[in-house]
Amino acid sequence: RAVAMSVSHSSRLNKLVREQYMRLPQDGRVQVTYVWIDGSGEGVRCKSRTLDKEPKSIEDVPEWNFDGSSTAQAEGSNSDMFLVPVCMFRDPFCLDPNKLVLCEVLKYNRKPAETNLRHTCKKVMDLVKDSHPWFGMEQEYTLLGINGHPYGWPDNGFPGPQGPYYCGVGADKVYGRDIVESHYKACLYAGVKICGTNAEVMPSQWEFQVGPCEGIEMGDHLWMARFILHRVCEDFGVVATLDPKPMTGNWNGAGCHTNYSTEEMRREGGLKHIEAAIEKLSKRHDYHICVYDPRGGRDNSRRLTGHHETSNIFEFSAGVANRGASIRIPRQVGQDGCGYFEDRRPAANCDPYAVTEAIMRTTVLNETGVETKDYAAH
Repeated sequence: RAVAMSVSHSSRLNKLVREQYMRLPQDGRVQVTYVWIDGSGEGVRCKSRTLDKEPKSIEDVPEWNFDGSSTAQAEGSNSDMFLVPVCMFRDPFCLDPNKLVLCEVLKYNRKPAETNLRHTCKKVMDLVKDSHPWFGMEQEYTLLGINGHPYGWPDNGFPGPQGPYYCGVGADKVYGRDIVESHYKACLYAGVKICGTNAEVMPSQWEFQVGPCEGIEMGDHLWMARFILHRVCEDFGVVATLDPKPMTGNWNGAGCHTNYSTEEMRREGGLKHIEAAIEKLSKRHDYHICVYDPRGGRDNSRRLTGHHETSNIFEFSAGVANRGASIRIPRQVGQDGCGYFEDRRPAANCDPYAVTEAIMRTTVLNETGVETKDYAAH
């Protein structure tokens, strides 16, 4: 008996009919899809408008607005929010010359919305630009059926124990590769700096990597890669969750490991700068845990248990090639004496702007304690 897959109704619509319309010419006009982060700090929203000609730079894309009361970002009595375009990509769904545009959200008084963490991240990245910070973030996610059950798992019961699934090949090892490969191609087309992908340790869990990106570009490109993932999953009728521990029990959680270096770390003899940065991070563990998921560490506490390739949330640790440590120095970096290190604490649903900003505040701006400094006057 064929097992009915749990996919959305809209994914079963006839896509060939849609293709007929998608091939129609646009008469020189362009669809621009504005993308922004909503009031949850995790969800993305979008809406589209027509421009009379193709925008060549972000400056050619006008500001817009939306109803913040419908995205948990404003009261109904004063609900207009501003969308300020900050980064433009090619549109892999409507194709050239159409665009995807990532936006910052400002409130009615032009102050950043509470979940607009890009605003302060940009200030910090501008301050530290001479150190040329490079980031690469490894985004883990889990595919779910529309019923909330991991995609491809038995309706009643569980798949076999973890072991054969990581970087696996074969219908009994991996589920949903079509989605993963479609997402990869869509990101390449869009101009997102995606640099790889692999099946993860838990079945139906996958990872893609974005980077190296310098400064604010890291958050911009990871958020757009997430938007594209959700949009691809919509076409296939399944859901991608960034929950850090989607399945309780003896299953791996989902993180967003963050690889980081400055110019001096990448140079010959850079290991001493890596070790100095790790020492600073060791003294500010609580602050970092608080900003490494959207709920002040509560989400990550389900994942960072000291088991399933994680460190313990209450302890800071570092080591060469140690996947059970807070900070891992890759073995090759130890041998070369320079390179980068990996912060394994950020949760899959972290805001990359918050993570990269925190790392710069601690390792370059030498902040200590749980309070952050306001550099607005500088």
